[in-house]
Amino acid sequence: MRTKYITACIFALAILLGGGQMVFADDCFNKEVPLTPEEQRIEDGKPIPQQIMADADFTQYADQFEENLCQAKDMKQAENIIKKHGEKLWKTAVQRAQGERSELGELDRYDDRPLYWTRLHMTSALRKWEPEFGLSDADRESLMKKLEYTSRGITSIDFPKGKGVKRILISGFDPYRLEQEFRRSNPSGAAALQLDGKKVMTEDGLAIIQAANFPVRWEDFEEGIVEDTFGPYLKETKEQVDLMMTISQGGPRVMAIEGYAGRWQTGIDNKLEERSNVIPTVDHWPMPEELPEFIETTLPVKAMTSAETGPWPVERNNEVCEWQAPDYRDGDYVCQENGPTENSKARSGGGGSYLSNESQYRSNRVRLGLGAYDIPGGHLHVAAQENYPEDSDVYITEDFREFRQTTVDQTVELVKAAAGAVDQK
Repeated sequence: MRTKYITACIFALAILLGGGQMVFADDCFNKEVPLTPEEQRIEDGKPIPQQIMADADFTQYADQFEENLCQAKDMKQAENIIKKHGEKLWKTAVQRAQGERSELGELDRYDDRPLYWTRLHMTSALRKWEPEFGLSDADRESLMKKLEYTSRGITSIDFPKGKGVKRILISGFDPYRLEQEFRRSNPSGAAALQLDGKKVMTEDGLAIIQAANFPVRWEDFEEGIVEDTFGPYLKETKEQVDLMMTISQGGPRVMAIEGYAGRWQTGIDNKLEERSNVIPTVDHWPMPEELPEFIETTLPVKAMTSAETGPWPVERNNEVCEWQAPDYRDGDYVCQENGPTENSKARSGGGGSYLSNESQYRSNRVRLGLGAYDIPGGHLHVAAQENYPEDSDVYITEDFREFRQTTVDQTVELVKAAAGAVDQK
């Protein structure tokens, strides 16, 4: 009798959730739809992604998303569901990182990985979703973009308008190269979660920091995710920022303020797509009339290097690689530590030629395209995460945790130092 009663309750609940029709999450998903190589790592990386989500109590957000997605009756409902769940995921990750959601599992609050893996679960579900009302490829891509932008903090950037406050906009990154190591963390992404919404009192007034996290995917960059994030707040409006900074993971035990971003891209991204060419432009944002080969940082370097943040040394890195005249790209490129030479063409900036360099180049290229010449902008490479456990079945240890927290805390202090060095408009 008890079994029959429980079954009846489940049946009734399913009917209520489905608006009078039976709805089970699996009913609206086509499991035969191929995932991206990045999404496939949810399965390939078992049990690491599942453990990370469970230990942060984030599994519930992926499950709730799938249930609600199956209940969508039309495109408008789907858009609302995705907006709601995307924004909730980002907000929850920020609250958890900043110690406001202590009830969410036992995992270290500095861990950026629950957000990353939960988002991948959600994009995987959306990719496999087959609603009864039909969904075109264009509609699915539109929904996917909405999910990405809402769950990365891009749509929730919210600055007070007008004078009397400094506005600081920063970005971090997802973990990357997970095909080599499923346990990857990215301290830049963890720092963005610590910084989003932070209020910092500087010597000359209050600073408000807003943050977003970028994917490690060429395609998203080529579609304009960097410009879409920074561009609206570089325009001459009441929300115009006073400083912007892109942040990523760099070399071992050093915090490098990259002197120059270069107009060249190379490397393999999280979808295993490869690039080796000039960084393309974006049609829906203004570009400088003459596209620069290198863009120099305008961050307050002296204030950041002298702030005594510790423990890692903070330095400006002026190394670049370039093709020099007259042969340019028909010849060999040259690397040097004193910045670019006249009339050269970029092979890499101080931060290389991967997506970290590209985040610096794109954000500052649109800054120049919008004529925001007086807004400080640049890139900070933070110390690379160390102390991954020797046992591949263990994804976190005390040494790992302490190293990441040390790096993230120093990153936060460097952003504060930069905020304190700029004047209010």
